[in-house]
Amino acid sequence: MFLIRHLYDWTLSLAAHRHAIWWLAAVSFIESSVFPIPPDALLIPMILAAREKAFRYAFVCTVASVLGGLAGYGIGYFLFDTVGQPLVALYGAQDALAGVQADFADNGWWIVLGGGMTPFPYKVVTIASGALSLDPMAFTAASVVGRGLRFFLVAALLWKFGAPIRDFIEKRLGLVVAAGFILLIGGFLLIKVLL
Repeated sequence: MFLIRHLYDWTLSLAAHRHAIWWLAAVSFIESSVFPIPPDALLIPMILAAREKAFRYAFVCTVASVLGGLAGYGIGYFLFDTVGQPLVALYGAQDALAGVQADFADNGWWIVLGGGMTPFPYKVVTIASGALSLDPMAFTAASVVGRGLRFFLVAALLWKFGAPIRDFIEKRLGLVVAAGFILLIGGFLLIKVLL
């Protein structure tokens, strides 16, 4: 736990660095495949310091995260036994991976979309996508939509409300986005059943 807290504090300190946008891109990239701290730890203070750049920062986060997701996909596809499996174990997601394995063929796009939007470690989804050979185009499209929605929602809330919304984002946004994703899936399933 000490190591994670130290990494979080170090990541947060990068927001004040003169090359913060490059650090934001780097953290967003590596978080999608191996790094345990989400880019929000850097994104939030950067937006609060310069709200007019909120959507630029969200764009950088999205692009770097999707590219990092492709690196995670590559880890899963080419290096699952040597690198991917230990990373999945590190995050305690072996059961989750085994649980979605059967669903990936039919619902991989939705799983990646949900993983990109929700608090579930996105790196597990990227590695699993490669390990289970999800269509790379479907993976990329779902990653762009999921990660884009997540980072642009954070940017929009901070741009509009500033510091007062910070606690909500840090503590509850993941749950709200997860609930919204579940409602979205439920709506599609309901339409499918009714039609």
